[in-house]
Amino acid sequence: MKYLFLLVLSLFLVSCTTTQLVENWKNPHIDTYQPNKVLVVGLTSNIKARQKFEQQLKEELELRGAKAIMSLDFFNPAFKTDKMTEDALELIEDDLISDGFDTILFSKVIGVEDKIAYKKNYSGYDETYKKFKEDFLRYQDAYYNPDYYDEYTVFHAETSMYCICPTKERELIWKGYIDIVDPQSIDETINDYVRLVIVVLEEQQLIEPKILIKEKDTTQEDAI
Repeated sequence: MKYLFLLVLSLFLVSCTTTQLVENWKNPHIDTYQPNKVLVVGLTSNIKARQKFEQQLKEELELRGAKAIMSLDFFNPAFKTDKMTEDALELIEDDLISDGFDTILFSKVIGVEDKIAYKKNYSGYDETYKKFKEDFLRYQDAYYNPDYYDEYTVFHAETSMYCICPTKERELIWKGYIDIVDPQSIDETINDYVRLVIVVLEEQQLIEPKILIKEKDTTQEDAI
């Protein structure tokens, strides 16, 4: 199963240009987990992106048998803008348990990094320049030509799954570190990110596989 997952994940990453799984951790005390009611939280000030992200993740979880609620639909407006204290968050967890929630899936950006990728590869040149002017003329594009390199941004994101079951300690079940590389489209980035999270959670047996709803075959009934 592990090798199959690595193959599937490799194929996914080849086809995906914006998201990369860097590392993930699963609680060693948990073999399998089946969330019943999940609160989906995407922590960002971009409400449009948060709405789309939470909605898409909610739909994917529901296709796998879990009931999912978006944080934008659950929390009051103050939660979207005000800072929360530890006591306030404790009360929120108690409210979630009272409402039947057993899981929180929490995603956020934890860092941003600017990168530079050179467009030309000079590793094949083994000439030794004996004169400064030859060396300078060869590489002066690094300063004068903006097409010499690409500048891009990498967003370091993290998604965590927490159990808030009333019969056990509220603990971390899984955490994944994901890099979003040079995002060009909110829709594309969210699609890639959600798909990657779902693939990993399925492999780790932390959510059920996708439920396939078969259409009712009326051929035999019509014949009868």
